[in-house]
Amino acid sequence: MNHICSVATVQFAPVFDEIAQNFQQIESLIRDLDDDIVILPELCTTGYSFLNSKEVEGLALTANEFADFLGDYSVKNNNVIIAGFAEKDEDRFYNSTIALMPDKSYIVYRKTHLFYKEKYCFSYGDTGFFVFNHPNRNCRIGMMICYDWRFPESARTLALKGADIITCSANLVTPYWETGMKSRALENNVYVAVSNRYGSESRLLPDGTMQTLTFTGKSAIYDNHGITLQQAAINGDSIIRAAIDTNISRNKSFDELDDIFNDRRPTFYMNE
Repeated sequence: MNHICSVATVQFAPVFDEIAQNFQQIESLIRDLDDDIVILPELCTTGYSFLNSKEVEGLALTANEFADFLGDYSVKNNNVIIAGFAEKDEDRFYNSTIALMPDKSYIVYRKTHLFYKEKYCFSYGDTGFFVFNHPNRNCRIGMMICYDWRFPESARTLALKGADIITCSANLVTPYWETGMKSRALENNVYVAVSNRYGSESRLLPDGTMQTLTFTGKSAIYDNHGITLQQAAINGDSIIRAAIDTNISRNKSFDELDDIFNDRRPTFYMNE
């Protein structure tokens, strides 16, 4: 299998509470993307600014429902599509990403670290971090979502499980994530691809005040040293692309004596 893999991150601004409109935007952006891996933002079907789980209930989809929509494009373009959505599973709701395969099979990751008012809206993810194989390329993929980046354990776990690339579907609101994402790539010798949204969402709160969240855009793909391969602007729909070489991500040595994984000494690390 080919060890060179093409990656595309899609940046756009989902509209809160407008699933049909968001589906149209997604369709227009991905219909002709034939990159091996295509990544869309967190909660790209619904927008972000939920205030409680009752609001999520009205907009959440089952994984099967979302797979039915994305599956045709994954089959048509013979690729893996990774996208964030509000997932309904019986009486629980999760901030999730789905990875759609060209045969219409899928895998779901549920966000481990909930951010801000997500804690009022979603159940904590129960899938844990895992890695899966691209069906057409010699590439191992790990997924995380937005705030997961703040925890080095997220990326380290994926790297130790063999990830060549870590994808991050995101609705990022702070300026610090770029430094963090570059570090996650460097410290694990993996590629990192971030699909972030842009724009703002405002909600009137029960106390009469207005909550406005502004998202930072600048979706990016980083190499194994944390060097920016491609980056989008802070605003505007954008598709950025890069090729990754999994032979590079699997070589954890940087000279004949030093290997960042073999040199680890876990017995001296904190064991909570």
